[in-house]
Amino acid sequence: MKIAQIVCAFPPYAGGIGSSAKRYGEILSSDNEVTTFTLRPLKERVTSTPNLKYLNPILRYGHGGLPGSLLFSLRKFDCLYLHYPFFGATEIIWLFLLFRPKTKLVIHYHMDTTSLPGFLKILAAPSYLIRNSLFKKADKIITGSLDYINNSDISKFAQKFPDKFIEIPFGLDTNLFCPKMPEHNQGLMAKTKEIINFVTKNFIKRGQANLLFVGGLDSAHYFKGLPILFKALTNLKNKNWRLNIVGSGNLQSSYEQQTESLNLKNQIKFLGRLDDVALIKTYQESDIFILPSINRHEAFGIVLTEAMSCGVPVIASDLPGVRRVFRDGLDGRLFHTGDADDLSEKIDELLNNENRRLEMGRSARTYAIQKYSWDKIADRLKKVFI
Repeated sequence: MKIAQIVCAFPPYAGGIGSSAKRYGEILSSDNEVTTFTLRPLKERVTSTPNLKYLNPILRYGHGGLPGSLLFSLRKFDCLYLHYPFFGATEIIWLFLLFRPKTKLVIHYHMDTTSLPGFLKILAAPSYLIRNSLFKKADKIITGSLDYINNSDISKFAQKFPDKFIEIPFGLDTNLFCPKMPEHNQGLMAKTKEIINFVTKNFIKRGQANLLFVGGLDSAHYFKGLPILFKALTNLKNKNWRLNIVGSGNLQSSYEQQTESLNLKNQIKFLGRLDDVALIKTYQESDIFILPSINRHEAFGIVLTEAMSCGVPVIASDLPGVRRVFRDGLDGRLFHTGDADDLSEKIDELLNNENRRLEMGRSARTYAIQKYSWDKIADRLKKVFI
């Protein structure tokens, strides 16, 4: 089957939608001919990748644009795989299907867009108008979480057409994202670790606990909630911590100013964007991972699964979709969305109980292997495109 994968952003741009689309394209390419269409990067270096076609839209704003050439490029494909949202391309696909109604359509619904700032809402208006009409044409609509869909902008549509929806969580390489100590050595070294932990806990002054945040620091990722995290950190009773922030973007200087005004500068380090090797090492050296997102633009949180797979307990906002990524009380803790005081309590809870942190980390690792390994996800994805 010839599949046209259409996505608003693609690596090297750092973002969950593009990163997942890259991996899905690789999986589907084992049985199909897949070509990915995406907007030409504004700042990132253009990569020469087989079967990757850059779009130069007539009009463009951020990750939205009207790529008129796409209309003619889609004619040779048997199936269209749209990663939603992609404002501009959504309208092009809707128009294309008016003339080619028998072309198979699979939509991957990544997130709601109702929380967009004013001007972007105006630009997104055409997509809203034709959305239900386009979704009715879809053979299947993939979602990372049915919990998210049932609480989303399209919940009524999902109730009316439940058979269209299929839950396929975002996967990851659990052999690559793994705890620092190889699992096959854990049994052999268990006694040694017990002795080291006992001595460290009782006779050696422990260093600071490593907290970690990973996410885009640009305007497109405003919803990641760093200001909530900063406020929560000022309220912690346990002061023995440091926070590493991985990511880059145009909001970084603003965040740095916030940490300085809150007298947190000496305990927070901005690491910038890291390659996979450095990122995994940072996960492995962390004690707690925190995702303080503020609204439904965060629909899943791939970074949660990455941290869990590395054996790190997680703390995240109680948002639809996000709250189903892990088990509250077993793999980490949920906190009331936007509530800095509640976030402080959850962080203190884990900072003050090392044994519980370690137990949660082990549980998170096991759960990640069982639920998010790519081999399990790949089989489910391929069945959609048969």
